[in-house]
Amino acid sequence: MMVRARLFAMALLLAAGAVSQSGCFWLTSQGPNLGPLAIPIPVPVFMQKSKEDQFWNYERYERTPVLGPIPAGGPCEALDEPSDDEVMRALEKARPVQGNWPFLYEVQRNHVRITKCKISDYVDPPRHYPLAGPAQLHHAHYKCTVYFQEVKRIGWPVPHTLVDEDCQEVLYIDHDHLHMVGDVDTGCNANF
Repeated sequence: MMVRARLFAMALLLAAGAVSQSGCFWLTSQGPNLGPLAIPIPVPVFMQKSKEDQFWNYERYERTPVLGPIPAGGPCEALDEPSDDEVMRALEKARPVQGNWPFLYEVQRNHVRITKCKISDYVDPPRHYPLAGPAQLHHAHYKCTVYFQEVKRIGWPVPHTLVDEDCQEVLYIDHDHLHMVGDVDTGCNANF
């Protein structure tokens, strides 16, 4: 009994010494001390990916750019159709696949083909926009059809796989941007 208590006390002392010398614990005496905030807290993968996707969408697709004026007699149709990444992110927002439960319920999209068709392309008359000034809103609407094979793997209570060879989803994506109007000083010909 006494030997067991002595071994337990020795193990506890060694564990406390090892933890305090690791550099991640607040008992260290060298350097700045954050207290209990120095212990790292793991972030779930879902939350990290969600924040990364939110930033990616904001940076790439959710802001309206302000372009230069439309030249007189020049083309006034939109040239940039939605990228495949933008279409797949819109599809993921409409029919999410993420959040699968590994080995219990998984969904995959295989053999993806994307077709893009411009529905309309028009420019509104000039008006004043806050923070942008006088500008014209250029609308470009696209119909994107995504063809894919959907594979569902269900692992409980009876493991089986469902394969749908002919899945298709139709997405409508708007590409709106502003064109400056009037005598615009872009700062290129500044006299110093």
